[in-house]
Amino acid sequence: MRIVIVSGLSGSGKTIALQTLEDLGYYCVDNLPFKLIRPLAREILAAGEALPATVAVGIDARNFLDQLQQFPAVLADLRACDWRVEVLFLQASDEILLKRYSETRRRHPLGLGDVPLREAIREERRLLEPIVAHADLIVDTSATNIYQLRDLIRVRVHDTPEEAMSLLFESFGFKNGVPADADFVFDVRCLPNPHWEPQLRPLTGLDRPVQEFLDRQPEVAAMVAGLRQFLEIWLPRFEASDRSYLTVSIGCTGGQHRSVFVAEALARHFSTIRHPVMVRHREIK
Repeated sequence: MRIVIVSGLSGSGKTIALQTLEDLGYYCVDNLPFKLIRPLAREILAAGEALPATVAVGIDARNFLDQLQQFPAVLADLRACDWRVEVLFLQASDEILLKRYSETRRRHPLGLGDVPLREAIREERRLLEPIVAHADLIVDTSATNIYQLRDLIRVRVHDTPEEAMSLLFESFGFKNGVPADADFVFDVRCLPNPHWEPQLRPLTGLDRPVQEFLDRQPEVAAMVAGLRQFLEIWLPRFEASDRSYLTVSIGCTGGQHRSVFVAEALARHFSTIRHPVMVRHREIK
């Protein structure tokens, strides 16, 4: 049996993630006290083919706040049953969460009485620390729309073979901050910058003129080769330690040219020797 525990901050996209998994055939239960996951799994197994053997359970800070500290022990108990148990945690920046709540006019689950929204978000982050500390995959949805999140859930969670580690190459711009979900962060701002070529400035690393410019730079080829060699050595080590997900973030100043080119080059190489590989460009809409 495979159990995906979906948790995260209110407003970060948990409902979208659960709906996506349900559409993909998972048996989904939202807002379940996590102590009931094991009895639920046993009931599903007892039902045989009448119910799917893939389960997604939503857990958050809406109920049983005093029990959240027990999450690591309950998770260890579940994994001792030889089930494939993964923890997906969704988050977003405070400013994005504030904006989303202002647009929907929903009440934050911890925003009772006269508690300000920003304070409720801060308290929710604190309460969910035991879950995020044990997350297999952390997804920051600050710059992700509904359709991108659905695709990410499908590719990284659903389409990943049981024995494989899902690998994501993500480009970003340092001026907008380092991705919160990065496992490795590589800085390519030392490479020649197409931004200073007037005809290339409005383009991105996905456009052929930018690619041809960067292909001509020996430093770019050396950077890609060095990162490729490093990852070829260490990715199998992470996979051997039962790691299910790994995110490699490549950053340049604006996240438009160099980081995009390098992320694409690495994704192209590793997609020929392993599966699954996904590439995402945070700053390109």
